[in-house]
Parts: sequence; structure tokens; C-alpha cells
Amino acid sequence: MTPWEMVAVFAAGVGAGGINSVVGSGTLITFPVLLATGLPPVTATVSNALGLIPGSISGAIGYRKELAGQRRRVLKLSAGALVGGLGGATLLLTLPSTAFERIVPTLVGLALVLVVLQPLISKRVRARRERVEGSARRDVGPLLLIGLTLASVYGGYFAAAQGIIYMSLMGMLLDEPMQRLNGIKNVLAAVVNSVAALFFLFAAHFDWTAVVLIAVGSALGGMTGAAVGRRFSPTALRALIVTVGTAAIVQLVLR
Repeated sequence: MTPWEMVAVFAAGVGAGGINSVVGSGTLITFPVLLATGLPPVTATVSNALGLIPGSISGAIGYRKELAGQRRRVLKLSAGALVGGLGGATLLLTLPSTAFERIVPTLVGLALVLVVLQPLISKRVRARRERVEGSARRDVGPLLLIGLTLASVYGGYFAAAQGIIYMSLMGMLLDEPMQRLNGIKNVLAAVVNSVAALFFLFAAHFDWTAVVLIAVGSALGGMTGAAVGRRFSPTALRALIVTVGTAAIVQLVLR
């Protein structure tokens, strides 16, 4: 990498760490930047997964107050996330790289749709809660566990917008404040990224320079995002994600 490319990757890591702790979709920031440095798509994905672990962990630590009293729930959902993340990582390395290059533009596109629809999803979730007030769901049922495990398979394969999928599922199937759910989301993302990364360490090619730059940047971004991310304009944040994600799709299609 050139010095300017290294600066860009580090800055993308900071942005991704902050976005992941608050919303999710940070991969839509780092992935296009890694592609722009010349890394192949699969190598970029593996390097990104390794680099985002510190950001996921720092984001979860930043939401430790919201996680209070949720230990049993988090452990149960984390078991599903671990299995799903390992399954997704296995698929990434088992399927041919040509399949990945065909699938990823579609996954990025679906992730962007979820980013755009997030306000509508949140509105529907709030409306549902108002209708069922007095019959709160606080236990993890089979539907939520299966849904989050499948979402973790997606996260282990390609992590863009996995946080939004987590929040949508939990928002519909658990009656808890969104910030408490956001804390769970950060833990699950950390579990998926960690198990996938451990698998990649022994079975995949990655770029250590990219990993270190994203790791340091995402750790800083995760702490900052957890502390001040709620002050950001949701509209501006979604616009940034959609813009960068669209650039990623164009670059993938034209490769």
C-alpha cells in the first residue's frame, strides 16, 4: 500500500468502528476502500473481518450499561452467533471466489436496501410494541434464536448490514428499549467477527497491513461511536453508507 492508501484504510476503519457500534453496516465503508487498494474481494473480506474485531469489542464495552441484566439472554444468542459465524466463514472459503464475486454485489445491494428501510422498520417495530403493550416478550424464543443464527451465517460470509438484521429481528421479537438491543447487537457482531477471524487465521489469505490499520481505526471508532454516535444525524449517516455502498457495487461489477 502507498502511504495515502494506508491513511484511507485507517480512516475507513475509524468510520466503520463508529458506525458499527451505533447502526451497523461499517463493512460498506471499509470494503470498497480495501478493493480500491487492489486487494481481491475474498482477501478484502477476510482482512476486514480480522480488522473489525477490536471495533466490535470496544463497541460492546461502550454499551456495557445497556447490557446489565441481560447475561443469560446474551449467552444464549451468542451460542447461535458462534455457530452461524463459523458456518458463514466456512462458506466463504468453500465456495469458489467467482461465486463470491457474483454474490457480493447482490448482498451489498440488499444491505443498502436495509439501510434505507431502517426508519420504516423501526417505525413498524414501535407500532407493534404499542399494540402488544402489556404482553411483553423478554425471553429468547426459537424463532429469534434461529433467525439470529441465520443472520450470523450471513455475517460470517459478508458482514455488511448484519447489525441492522439483528436489530430488526430483535426489535420484532423482543420487547426491550432499542439501546439495550443495540448492546446485544454489538456483542453478537463481536462473536461472529471473532469466530470467523480465528477460522480465517488458519485457513485463508489476508493482508496484515490492512488488518492492523482497520483494527486500530475500528477500536478508536467503536469507542467514539458508543460515546457520541447518538448525536449523529441518522439521515446523514444513512446517506454516507448508501453512497459508499453504491460505489462498492459499481467497483465490483466493473472488476
